[in-house]
Amino acid sequence: MTVVNYKFHKVKILITIIFACFSCLPEYSQSSNYKDLFGDDWKKASAFEKENRGWMEPLFCKYNISYPLAISIIFPELVRYSALRDKMEITLLKTLYVNLGEDYANFSIGVLQMKPSFAQTIREQATSIAAEIPGIVFAESSEFEDIIAFRKSIVKDLEDPKTQVNYLVAFLKICEKKFEPQKGDELSQVRFLATAYNYGINKTSAEIENMSDKKFFNTKLFKTENYSYADVSVFWYKEYVSGN
Repeated sequence: MTVVNYKFHKVKILITIIFACFSCLPEYSQSSNYKDLFGDDWKKASAFEKENRGWMEPLFCKYNISYPLAISIIFPELVRYSALRDKMEITLLKTLYVNLGEDYANFSIGVLQMKPSFAQTIREQATSIAAEIPGIVFAESSEFEDIIAFRKSIVKDLEDPKTQVNYLVAFLKICEKKFEPQKGDELSQVRFLATAYNYGINKTSAEIENMSDKKFFNTKLFKTENYSYADVSVFWYKEYVSGN
């Protein structure tokens, strides 16, 4: 190999590495019409919300939680569930989680697509807001004979939409206490809380705000174009408010 060819080869490798690094960076949000973009999956998610509004809205009202705010936070998950429910076999994943834990299988379960790690975190922190959620009680790990029985109870909870909504109520109350009422209008709260729900409750306010416009959400089993979770939540919120 000549000196010139050798240098050219090194430049090609460098360009390839740089391109690969940039392709791995998170994308940032842009305005999109998610209703059209997600098509039938959006329609199915909307149908679920309308069909279950009769029992969900009074429950959120009972705990002084804005209904459109609460639903906007989990609406991207409803869309994702609609896209995956006929394509994803999770029996093996459930078995792996129950027997080995979240390090081996921390997957999304149920119509609200909650992960076992999320449910465990809510259970651990729910005692701190017990007075604010009368009627909602989560079993603690000490109540079970072993960790496998505890994990089975997590899976059972997440297979029931009504119990999942209880986890959402607890999540919102934990956020109220941890982050204090977020300043600004409800739309700003939607963006912040949707990001906290998707990104993780054990983050600082600054970390959550920094993640709000990054694109990590998608509705496919295999990597495709990503979207900002908070953007999808905000889009649904605006659609709901304008239509009611």
